[in-house]
Amino acid sequence: MCTKCETTQDIQPVFGRRQFFGLTAAMVAMSAGVARADCSHFDAESLKATSPDQAIQFLVEGNARFVAGQSLHCDQLALGDATAEKQTPFACVLACMDSRSSPELVLDQQIGDIFVARVAGNVATTEVIGSFEYGAKVAGAKAILVLGHSHCGAVKGAIDKAVVGDALTTLLNEIEPAVAATPLQGERSSHNHELVEAVAETNVRMNVAALTEKSSVLKDLVDAGQLKIVGGLYDLDTGVVTLLA
Repeated sequence: MCTKCETTQDIQPVFGRRQFFGLTAAMVAMSAGVARADCSHFDAESLKATSPDQAIQFLVEGNARFVAGQSLHCDQLALGDATAEKQTPFACVLACMDSRSSPELVLDQQIGDIFVARVAGNVATTEVIGSFEYGAKVAGAKAILVLGHSHCGAVKGAIDKAVVGDALTTLLNEIEPAVAATPLQGERSSHNHELVEAVAETNVRMNVAALTEKSSVLKDLVDAGQLKIVGGLYDLDTGVVTLLA
């Protein structure tokens, strides 16, 4: 049985607009013990015993380990063998395709732990939403994290209205509403770092909302308390993931 399920403490309300995964989780880990202390795989029994808040907690603690340089070093081939017949991930993560922000690494999760969908700008496309309907409704994942990041190239491209190719332009247009909805004084270009980071946050919030606005399946699970959807931002400079309120 996965030792993740030994932790029963729910996440408390955040302070202000954000909760810092790394620092806050480090304090939680010291007071309650890190939920996943070994490399045992996450199985059906573990998933059944996990609440949506606990699922988010596991991601919090994973980022704390990553930031502290204490990531687990598991036998991935053994985990692959253990989960070959059946997978029971506890969470789904929608992340940008950026090579510096791999969720499995920055959240310190192993084979069989999380479903991951990656697309430039962490946009909740129809394909992503359908995949997460499977992950949550069919496979039973308890949480979804929409994970943006700092210095995002897709966000910069959307701000600058970059035209590269038909498909990429269409994708960047999906981020345009976040650009338009982000009021900030200063230069309206990707050279304005504060604007880039503000748009990245707005984009995450909009895609969190889109998951339930565009999927009655996910909305019903959230309304029933069986699923929690949250947004977060990964800081490329510090390694810290910030959970948005």
